[in-house]
Amino acid sequence: MSGEHPGRAELGNVVVGVDGSPSARTAVLWAAAEADRRGSRLHLVHAADTDRRALFADAETIQEVREAGRDLLARTARLVAERFPDLDVTGELGRQEPLSALRSAAGARGTIVVGHRGLGGFATLMLGSVGLGVAARADVPVIVVRGERNGPGTASVTAAVRGVADLDWLPLAAAEAQAREAALRVVSVWNVLTQVGSVATMLDDLDGIARQRVSETQAVAERIRRLHPGLVVDHHVETGTSSAGILVEASARTDLLVMGRGRRPLGVGRSLGRVAHSLIHHAHCPVEIVPRGFVTRTTDEGDEGGDGGDGDEGEGGGPAAAPGPSAAPGTH
Repeated sequence: MSGEHPGRAELGNVVVGVDGSPSARTAVLWAAAEADRRGSRLHLVHAADTDRRALFADAETIQEVREAGRDLLARTARLVAERFPDLDVTGELGRQEPLSALRSAAGARGTIVVGHRGLGGFATLMLGSVGLGVAARADVPVIVVRGERNGPGTASVTAAVRGVADLDWLPLAAAEAQAREAALRVVSVWNVLTQVGSVATMLDDLDGIARQRVSETQAVAERIRRLHPGLVVDHHVETGTSSAGILVEASARTDLLVMGRGRRPLGVGRSLGRVAHSLIHHAHCPVEIVPRGFVTRTTDEGDEGGDGGDGDEGEGGGPAAAPGPSAAPGTH
């Protein structure tokens, strides 16, 4: 844990998908609160998918889609302004399909927020066509807003880790906790069934493997404590036969659950593991998926990415400002 691991992470601007569904409305308000905590911009994105639609729809239909998108963005901006009048809000009517539009809008450092199910441009989000695609393929953190909690928060953020390799994304979870003035709970799940019959059990006993996991989790937590001296950091190793089940249960006792996104075998392509997939569908709180190496990459680059809308332009040449109820995001 020397120089190869990153220092403190910075939270970027927040980009949220807008489609008019109840789930998206919940996600927008959650994203607005998140942007307010970060002191950052909130960028609303409605993926009108007009580039593809233009291949089979007439000009009048495309114009209707654009007008409906502008109206939706304007109504959503007013909704946010009612709750967060001082928040910097912009809007973008994207020409692309949702996955590409959100990734472009997030840039290099933004955070993408989506609801757990959708309508229209996000029609199959619950089944994973868009939501899982964004989480699996985005180069930036993705938060899927789940849970029905309406009461006070738990003042805690939970990070699911396996070992020291997670230090390439864990500082982001610490930054999330600090922004909330919350504690960070570092949890490692040791699934006994994954060890039974393995080569490791022939060379060592299960108690020894368990002690090693505890030691690694403690070392990871201590690194975060050094990075954030004022942050309360707890660490736990949970033992069970279902990693996903333990983390889903833990999600009922935290405000945000953060985990790293794994890599495919042999390092080919991007994917969500079984545990992440289960959490996105069953967690009791929002779930943040962070690409491995994200903190290291953004720390090394030192650029100004992630300002929502710095990617591909929206309809008419770029995102439109929406600072208050009277502003109507749309085309220029």
